[in-house]
Amino acid sequence: MELEERLAWVGLSMVKGIGPARFRRLYAHFGCASAAWNAPLSALQAAGLPPAVAAGLEKLRRALDLPGLWARWQQKGIQVLTWEDMAYPQRLKALDHAPPVLYLRGQLLPEDDWAVAVVGTRKMTPYGHQVAEAVAALLAEHGVTVVSGLARGVDAVAHRAALRSGGRTLAVLGSGVDRIYPPEHRHLAEEIANQGALLSEYPPGTKPEANNFPPRNRIIAGLSLATVVVEAGRKSGALITAAFAAEQGREVFAVPGNIFVPQSQGTNWLLAQGAQPLTAVEDVLSALDLDLLPKRQAARKALPADPIEAKVLACLGPEPLHVDEISAQSGLPVAQVSATLALLELKGLAQAVGGMKYVAAL
Repeated sequence: MELEERLAWVGLSMVKGIGPARFRRLYAHFGCASAAWNAPLSALQAAGLPPAVAAGLEKLRRALDLPGLWARWQQKGIQVLTWEDMAYPQRLKALDHAPPVLYLRGQLLPEDDWAVAVVGTRKMTPYGHQVAEAVAALLAEHGVTVVSGLARGVDAVAHRAALRSGGRTLAVLGSGVDRIYPPEHRHLAEEIANQGALLSEYPPGTKPEANNFPPRNRIIAGLSLATVVVEAGRKSGALITAAFAAEQGREVFAVPGNIFVPQSQGTNWLLAQGAQPLTAVEDVLSALDLDLLPKRQAARKALPADPIEAKVLACLGPEPLHVDEISAQSGLPVAQVSATLALLELKGLAQAVGGMKYVAAL
């Protein structure tokens, strides 16, 4: 993607009133982000943008120095991912409300396709600390990326346990990736950036305002195969993450707790609503067949030798992808993708799940 187009993605995503749905409509109407970003007010309104939002775009376009911002972000090692980038997490991209732009410090790797969120209250009990640490460590030891929100309490324990176990961990922030909150987690954030990634839909420089945190929880859930809620009060943000995970069709695990402890009210409520009880730290591995993950990942790295097959297989993960999506991601013609998928099926590396959609069989 050319720099001008990438900067237009950034500009549009910063306009108040342009969320994922409006971004998609603008992109479809104008054919690219740069055309939408540079369109006159009349054309924006003709594309269906409300007058106030169109006026806001025009005002922001005059005020922003996008090349200057880009230069500063590059100096800080901040990457910008869009829906069109191969590195954009595919499980998150599949959601209707996936952010058009993600800001990143660190590195996303193919093995992050296998990720589990571990979240919970900031005011955890010793029991909650013990469970969060044990679950995150076990996941990391089995090659599963641990996702959380860098908050005090359960989040920080999960991140640290994954790091100590030599695993990968991703932190999704409610601020810019250069504005670490809480401030005492700055060193932890640097460790995560070196052994995983810091992610945010908010542009660098964004302060950690309270209304930023509930929306970021959809990203935590969206990156993950499952969400484990360790401890949570009845109004905890962890329940928002669990709700997003359930809405996205992902597994939700809750740790049973003492009925007399406020930190267990949320998790016990989740269990009453049908969440899977986590009665042993191995439960999440068994439920998602993650205990076989190291062998799957080793086989995925070793095979196949053919570069076209490797290109197609690199697009596949646990979430179904349509042949057209695989074609778009790989840059290969649909006919060639279909033929390659047939060969990968014969080799036991891909699996058709109906509707011309495929998943990795490893």
